[in-house]
Amino acid sequence: MNIPNILTLARIIFIPLLVVFFYLPFSWSLPVAAGLFALASVTDWLDGFLARRWDQSTPFGAFLDPVADKLMVAVALALLIERYDAIWLTLPALVIIGREIVISALREWMAEMGKRGSVAVSWIGKLKTTLQMIALLLLLAFAPGTPIALLGVVTLYVSALLTLWSMTLYLRSAWPHLSRSM
Repeated sequence: MNIPNILTLARIIFIPLLVVFFYLPFSWSLPVAAGLFALASVTDWLDGFLARRWDQSTPFGAFLDPVADKLMVAVALALLIERYDAIWLTLPALVIIGREIVISALREWMAEMGKRGSVAVSWIGKLKTTLQMIALLLLLAFAPGTPIALLGVVTLYVSALLTLWSMTLYLRSAWPHLSRSM
């Protein structure tokens, strides 16, 4: 067990705490939930940075890191779908969650074929993730209808568009391998 893996595990531990603080009936609970999400987002960047910098990448970390990211994002989106109770927030949330399922399955399938490098993370994926984290942070921290929450919704839509774009790029790069398997 190394520090990058501990940071990844901490991100998973933050998930139930995020949910608890999100539902607490206190004025400070939503900022705390947003703060936990922000801290989790920072650990997402930090664990990868430290693993590369200290040469502490492990198969366990390579497996757990994307799982922790997807769990945190999916839970935050589920909380926000309930809070907003509106199709205009549900649609981008479903696009983001759906893409994560498709790409996870694609990466697993490509890894079984020994072609995992064909679906490596791109700069668009990194930009998508950054905007997604900003959007979720704003939407968790601020009440629906406030100007900053509206900025969060717009950012979520931009993130959802980048999500579709990055999924298209992944599928396009994997298509030669997929089409040979049909």
